[in-house]
Parts: sequence; structure tokens; C-alpha cells
Amino acid sequence: MRLLIARCQVDYAGRLSAHLPMATRLIMVKADGSVSVHADDRAYKPLNWMSAPCTLTVTPPSEPDEADATPITEVWEVHNGSGDTLQIAIGEVFHDSNHDLGIDPGLQKDGVEAHLQVLLAENPATFGDGWTLVRREHPTPIGPVDLLFRDRSGAYVAVEVKRRGEIDGVEQLARYLELMNADPLLAPVRGVFAAQLIKPQARTLAGTRGIDCVLVDYDALRGLDNVEDRLF
Repeated sequence: MRLLIARCQVDYAGRLSAHLPMATRLIMVKADGSVSVHADDRAYKPLNWMSAPCTLTVTPPSEPDEADATPITEVWEVHNGSGDTLQIAIGEVFHDSNHDLGIDPGLQKDGVEAHLQVLLAENPATFGDGWTLVRREHPTPIGPVDLLFRDRSGAYVAVEVKRRGEIDGVEQLARYLELMNADPLLAPVRGVFAAQLIKPQARTLAGTRGIDCVLVDYDALRGLDNVEDRLF
């Protein structure tokens, strides 16, 4: 991973256009080729980014404008296969380092969450009649999505399983969906966020991403809570 802290100007062109004026930011280039630009706020969410697979080329700047307060030292152009372009004009550099993080073992689910995933894979009717399991741990370039189903109409549905549903889980599923929908053999793929408890903020964010939320009853799936035996 390369970490660059520098004054930079960022322009994105694709499905929409976006411009970030010259300011000091963190630029992160990961081993998979993805590039993201961060400010010193907004937690983990970048200001702009280009997901892998993409290519990065570095070129010298054009003729400098004497009126520019920050001289441009080089220009990064990041392209993906969809024709989108992320252009980063680099000015003064404050830090530039490379780090080998090695192979990440991935998220280790706790016992309840892992068992919940198994139970949902065995009981696709939890989500609707006519659903069938395609596979567990369906791979994507940034990690596996927990469950991949086909719904009653035959369309693919990616399901991310959590014990507690929070905003980061919704963002994780949204990233998976973006990559899966770029695959013509899968698209269109919709998402379902399944958890024993889903926080209101996560439910709201899921709605803006077009992701459905499903509350699951762990004890009922294990057969320890028979709905027909309940008084209310």
C-alpha cells in the first residue's frame, strides 16, 4: 500500500463529474490498484475513489500557470474499464511511503454470526418463497459476500449476515453489490442486509442504497423457539 499526503486537486469524470479544489489530502493506492482520496474527517469514507480493476499512469504537468499558488509536480490519471477517469494533480508532497501489509486473513465471524449464516443458507425461505441458495461465501475482488441466492424470479440476490446490523455492514454490502453488478454474468444483483438487530441509521442508509433489511430470529432458525407455541 502506498500512502501519499500532499496538496492535490482532484477531478472525476464518468457517470457524473466532481471537482475537489487544491487542498491537503491523503491519497491511498492499494495493492489491487484501487485509488482513494481522503480528507481528515468523514471516518473511513473517501472523498473520491476508483475501485479495482483500474490502471494508474503518472505524467508531468502541462505548462505551469504563474498565477497558481501551488505548482503541480505531476498528474495521476486513473482509468477503469467503464471509461471513468480520476485525475489527481499533485502539488507539494508532505509524506510518501510504501507498506507491504501481506495477505489479510479476512473478517473472522463470531460463533453466533457464523452459525446464523449456515442456518440461513439451509433455510432460504426465510427471505421468501421460491428462493434457492447458489453458494455461500461468493467471492468478489474485495472479499466474499456471505450468501448468494436466486429469488423466485431467478434474479441473483446477495445477502450479508450480521449479528448486529450497523452502518459499516451496509457499506460493506454496497461495495460488494457495485462489483457484482459490474459482472454481466450476474447483473442485476440486489442486496439484502440480514441481522438479528438492525440499527435505525443502518436501515436508513440501506434504503438509500436500494438494499432490503431483514430481521432474523436466531432461536427460531435453530428450532428452539416454535412460533406456534407462543401465547403472543
